[in-house]
This record gives sequence, C-alpha cells and structure tokens, in this order.
Amino acid sequence: MTDDFERRHGFPSGANEVRLADHADQAAARTLAQAGPVPADLVTFYDNIGELTWEDVGNGYFIDPAGDVLLRFKQYGAVDVRADKPASGLVIGSNGGGPSYVASGGGVIYRTRTASLDEPELDRVADDLRQFLELLERSLTRFVANGEPGCL
Repeated sequence: MTDDFERRHGFPSGANEVRLADHADQAAARTLAQAGPVPADLVTFYDNIGELTWEDVGNGYFIDPAGDVLLRFKQYGAVDVRADKPASGLVIGSNGGGPSYVASGGGVIYRTRTASLDEPELDRVADDLRQFLELLERSLTRFVANGEPGCL
C-alpha cells in the first residue's frame, strides 16, 4: 500500500499499523471495563490490541487506545446512542474525516454523521465489534486493490 504512495499523492505515507497492547493498554482496558458501558468484546480487543492507525486509507481509520477512550469518558461521559430509549456508548475512534465511531454498551457500533458529539446523529454500522473489524478489513483490502476506502 505504501510502496507508491508518495509518487501518487506527493507526500510520504503516514502511520499505518495495528499496535499490540502493552501493560498500560491492558490496565486501561480493565479500568474502562469497570467505569462505563463497555461491551466485553471491546475489553478483549483492548487486552490484545493497543490501537489501530491507518492514516493513508481514505481520510484514515483509527481505533483509539483504551487509555484515550477512558480519558474521554471521564472528561465528557458516555454518548447517548438511542433517541427512543436511554442507552450509552463510548467513542472508540474515527474515520479521520470528522465522524466518530461509538461502541454501545450492548456492543453495537455506530458512526456519528458529524464531528459533534453534543447531540450526535448516529448511523448503525455494525452489530458488534467483530463485524466492525471485518468491515475495516474490507475497507483496507478495497483500498489496496483500487484506492477506494469503502463506506466506513
């Protein structure tokens, strides 16, 4: 993906990696599990993966480290993910273009329509973290094949 990136875009490629979790990430994941509406699969993810950074896929795809998710939760609280019934979620990343990804306590992954989290309008993008990660993988595969980042 990065071999001819600079030639095509005129600037060097950025960070594109899946970083394994270290002890600080794992400790933050355990604290996060006790602090808020966190689906179990997200805690398992953060116990193994520190963060995902794909700066060069479209506008970028990012899954933030557990420590950043925890800090954001402590500072701003949970995001209301349902208008009809109270339910909350945590911002876990973004697509680099402004919208954020929010994991609900029930495991559903949403994307905000705008960069604002004050009164977010959300679209459901995946039923759970596994499906969300599969969509990210498809986006990466599509981007490598033809330069199109996909719909996330």
